[in-house]
Amino acid sequence: MKEIKADNYSVWIGENSISKLDISKYSKIGILVDENTKEFCLPLLSEIKKSVIIEIKSGEENKNIDSCNLIWEALTKNCFDRNSLLINLGGGVIGDMGGFCASTYKRGIEFIQIPTSLLAMVDASVGGKLGIDFNGFKNQVGFFSNPKTVIINPKFLETLPEDELRSGFAEVVKHALIVDKNLWDHLKNNPIQDLDWEEIIESSVQIKNKIVMSDPKEKGERKKLNFGHTFGHAIESYYLQKGTPILHGEAIFMGIILESELSSLSVSEKNDIKNYILSNFSLPYTPSKSDLLNFLRNDKKNFEEKINFSLLDRIGNCTVDNLLSENEL
Repeated sequence: MKEIKADNYSVWIGENSISKLDISKYSKIGILVDENTKEFCLPLLSEIKKSVIIEIKSGEENKNIDSCNLIWEALTKNCFDRNSLLINLGGGVIGDMGGFCASTYKRGIEFIQIPTSLLAMVDASVGGKLGIDFNGFKNQVGFFSNPKTVIINPKFLETLPEDELRSGFAEVVKHALIVDKNLWDHLKNNPIQDLDWEEIIESSVQIKNKIVMSDPKEKGERKKLNFGHTFGHAIESYYLQKGTPILHGEAIFMGIILESELSSLSVSEKNDIKNYILSNFSLPYTPSKSDLLNFLRNDKKNFEEKINFSLLDRIGNCTVDNLLSENEL
């Protein structure tokens, strides 16, 4: 079992990580699940007694204020006080929204993240970013608040459909491209099915944690983590608005390809990235840039009516605050 020390909490990685779940001091315990994690993942937490199970619907389309109302109502109905705990058992939607609801309920109760998807394990559960979508725009309302602990058990990956597992790999690829060429070479030269998941998760969490520790509120260095996400979030919002949501990782893979094209990489590097993604992952149709403009205009990172990108100048190195006009896209 590995421990990664974050700002004021620890990330525990390993099949025995659940042993680090200390719940003895809390007056009440809630476990937030969706229909999938309730069926496949909750049984692995059977040692937690007398907990209140709060269930919401899965999917990015349900990461909204209506779902928050359901969570707050359940906490209120069950008389949760400020010494209560909310355990978020699920992927990025559960973690983002559960943390958001916990941090706003009675001005804040503690929460623990137990990510069950690869995406949440390597990205969403670490760093304290919480929020919900609003009026069709991704993560439009939210703030920073750290969990009490993050528990990562790779066994949960066995409960994932293949498309969810591959979708989560987008954040692993992103972490490699922005700071770690050796990790990129390792990914590129080894079939996905042969990778050691615990090793990959640890490497990816280490990368994100180091960046977040140096810049908790995203004033500079942390902006590197936005590579692939400016176009990626616009693509995700486009499909949400159409009523045909796609997986977050699918959108980020498309964003990585588009933002690699904007980057000052060599032609061979751009081709390497594009070919690796397209040969390993099946992606939906990429919308035209004109279809994405309204979402790009409302990206929260924008400055002086220019769209703000984090871009690569070589594989393993990322630059931030690249401001481009709509015509430059």
